[in-house]
Amino acid sequence: MYPESIKNLIESFKFLPGIGEKTAERLAFSILDLEDEQTDLFSDSITEVKNKIHLCSRCNTLTEDDFCFICKDDSRNKDVLCVVEDTKNVFLFEKLGMFNGLYHVLDGLISPLDGINPEDIGLDKLIDRIKEESFKEIIFAFKPSIEGETTALYIKKVLDGMGITVTRLASGVPMGADMEYVDSLTLERALNDRKEIE
Repeated sequence: MYPESIKNLIESFKFLPGIGEKTAERLAFSILDLEDEQTDLFSDSITEVKNKIHLCSRCNTLTEDDFCFICKDDSRNKDVLCVVEDTKNVFLFEKLGMFNGLYHVLDGLISPLDGINPEDIGLDKLIDRIKEESFKEIIFAFKPSIEGETTALYIKKVLDGMGITVTRLASGVPMGADMEYVDSLTLERALNDRKEIE
């Protein structure tokens, strides 16, 4: 029922996660209401992102240059490396502004049930980097899941004997949560990572 160009735009919006038919239709009609300058900017931004953005050759986060803004920053604490599963996590930490170390982004997490093994997530690059740079602490910032736990334990085993402190983010019961709805893995981690009240 729609003209071909609108139909194509609706279908294009549906490529995005969480966008269904109705939302795609709303977005497509919103585009029609934009000024020409805004439409050009929107279109050019999509093309630019696809053409310019690639992975940092050192840490695997997104950048337009060989090295990302974090790897190029000499004021960062080069003793601490935070290992994350996804480049979006780097930007999340940076928005908080509470971490001044370096990052390394894996290509996901180990998940044997899904056929994802250690060699599939870029661990060789991480281990080589750890050997080349003299980190004193490695922080695992993975989601609290079986895959996150498996990946952390695997890397910890590989790093044993290197004299590096290995830590992970504390996890547990979120503020305001009703205990009966907290899953068993979260409860177990909360119990194991409990702290003395000061």
